Amino acid sequence: YPRQHAPEMQLSEFNLTEIEAMLGSYTKVLFVRDPFQRLISAFLQGMGSSPSFSSFVQDVLDSGQHNASLTWKPLVSLCQPCLIQYDYVVMFGFLRQELGHLLQRAGLPVDSLLPEFTDTQVRWTYSWLSEQMFSELSLQQKKQLSHFYRWDLSAFPFSSSLLTD
Repeated sequence: YPRQHAPEMQLSEFNLTEIEAMLGSYTKVLFVRDPFQRLISAFLQGMGSSPSFSSFVQDVLDSGQHNASLTWKPLVSLCQPCLIQYDYVVMFGFLRQELGHLLQRAGLPVDSLLPEFTDTQVRWTYSWLSEQMFSELSLQQKKQLSHFYRWDLSAFPFSSSLLTD
């Protein structure tokens, strides 16, 4: 997009004409991850002060969607996939094949730029970890989390998410 702007400017700071021009001139890529895995990651990184995963989840639920941290806020509210037509949606767990495709489409050398991913190992580890942490939650917390992330679960194909049950 030809207009000069400061790198820290938010899209909402531009007028509608400028926004449409920018979005039309960029290749838009959205990286998505299962919301439950995002919660686990936030908890393991110490994003909350809760001693257990169950109490961390309760803190997240008590904060509500409007006061939620960007780390665990529903993606639909952050990325507006209903308003912005993304060119690519890349799912966590399939990074190697999807990033390779993106680099190829951009005309860039795939092998020299693509880091080594261990998607299979990562998926297995998160699957096991997710099941362990999911078992710590009460039935009410599980239902509330499914409701909290209902739009993400509807918008993206998280077919193996524990929250879709």
